[in-house]
Amino acid sequence: MLTHLTIENFAIIDRIDLELGPGLVALTGETGAGKSIVIDAVGGVLGNRLGPDVVRTGADHARIEAFFVPPSNAGLAEALDDLGIPQEDDALILSREVWRSGRTVARVNGRAVPLSGLQRIGRFLVDVHGQGDHLTLLRVSEHLRYLDGYAGLEEKRDEVARLAAEIRAIRAQRDALNRDQREAARQADLLRFQIEEIESARLQAGEDEELRHERSILANAEKLATAIDLARQALSEMEGSSALDRLGVAATQLAEITRIDPAMAEAQQVLDSIIDQATELSRHLRRYQDQIEFNPERLEEIEERLNLIRSLQRKYGSSIEEILAFADQARQQLDQITHRDELVAELDRREQEAVGAFAEAAATLSQARQSAARRLASEVEGELAELNMAGARFHVAIDQEITSDGIQLPDGRVVAFDTSGIDRVEFYIAPNVGEDLKPLVRVVSGGETARLMLALKNILSRADTVPTLIFDEIDSGIGGRTAVIVGQKIARLARQRQIICVTHLSQIAAFADMHISVSKVESEGRTTTRARILEMDGRVEELATMIGGQGDRSSARDHARESLRAAQEWKTGVTFAGRGAR
Repeated sequence: MLTHLTIENFAIIDRIDLELGPGLVALTGETGAGKSIVIDAVGGVLGNRLGPDVVRTGADHARIEAFFVPPSNAGLAEALDDLGIPQEDDALILSREVWRSGRTVARVNGRAVPLSGLQRIGRFLVDVHGQGDHLTLLRVSEHLRYLDGYAGLEEKRDEVARLAAEIRAIRAQRDALNRDQREAARQADLLRFQIEEIESARLQAGEDEELRHERSILANAEKLATAIDLARQALSEMEGSSALDRLGVAATQLAEITRIDPAMAEAQQVLDSIIDQATELSRHLRRYQDQIEFNPERLEEIEERLNLIRSLQRKYGSSIEEILAFADQARQQLDQITHRDELVAELDRREQEAVGAFAEAAATLSQARQSAARRLASEVEGELAELNMAGARFHVAIDQEITSDGIQLPDGRVVAFDTSGIDRVEFYIAPNVGEDLKPLVRVVSGGETARLMLALKNILSRADTVPTLIFDEIDSGIGGRTAVIVGQKIARLARQRQIICVTHLSQIAAFADMHISVSKVESEGRTTTRARILEMDGRVEELATMIGGQGDRSSARDHARESLRAAQEWKTGVTFAGRGAR
């Protein structure tokens, strides 16, 4: 609820600072005193459009600040989270500054937000109904929600919403598969070609490196043969001057030296090892030479194989490993496409199950709504009769939209559906006897609007989660006994939420839990609106003024006291706690 309101330099308001309490808060005062200006300021802090003309003459900017105890509401929590505003359980501060230059600044808990953010948050906090304003009840989109809340159908509706979302998801997935059917067929042909091309090559990891090595040897066979001949001759085949012959001479001489000086035995062993290695090297060269052949046919085969590998690398990867990985991925994609019909069949089966469950749940929900609609209409007509609208008829229209791509009901009809079910709900009214029922949003106005809204608010109060409701001059066009009944109904509604009511009728103001008097004063050539919270004596004087006592006001005061006493008695013990304005 709204707990504190500060208004500075707004229209003819210099500064107003009010601590507000729960229950019914009445704003009274002479016509033109500024009561509606206070409501306009509240609307501004909730995100209504404000121009620079609202800035008080002589001031740079106007400022409105409102403190709320936030309701426990998932929509509000989501809105705050989307705006990046930390959530606190005990305080939510909305503020608005409007500068003479036209610049406007909106803040929530001190953090700047776009005006749309202020509007989004404000709709969870306060519902304002005044001249030219509309309550949520005047939005057709809200009628179904109110009906469900009145009938306590939230759980059934949640189940219907879950099934509807499941159907939508299944259909979207299947439509995507069907939409891509031709493309999938073309893709499958391409994948088969690619897989076959790679598989027919019978590639082996590292094969290209081995082939390049073999190609190098074959291409240089003559050079290798010549080099090996020269090396072998140098080692062992040049008679009298080969390396082995000369090493043999050195070995003979070193053996003689060792015989004389045994200390050279290690040197002799080293030389013997060199001779063994040279001998083995000569044999290895012979074996290698025997393996080398000039084979043009094999060389051509290798070139063709390497060309094939390069061709595949250009298409599928820079290496044989990447080509083979591409083939594995292509097989997986082909498998998915090949089994598309199986997936579609499974989706069809799931859709059939979900549609059956939805149709049953939605039909049950619709029947419950039909029954609740009749009860609601009867209660609203009873409320309207008490509010001096006897003979007014109220109707809750429930119908379904026939469509080709909806849900088939047990009776064979195919109707549109969404997460709320299959029903389209709208409130209709005939305010006067003999008139036809017409949509609520196009018929009611003025006093009829106020009384109808009050009747609906009383009946639908448990479906409405907005904690603060503002009625700006709800008493338009009513008086006498009807005004007392209106006061009682507002007071009853105020037991469940905070009601701020701008009224000209003492019968309504008498039921207030907090009474604020709004007046205009002139000081130093300037007109200023003041607001003060009245104690009991002040309330008697204010009500006496509203009653209209002339001359000796004792009779009007007596009437005011009696009105307060009767209202207090009706409220069954609700006490009036006087509060002072700061």
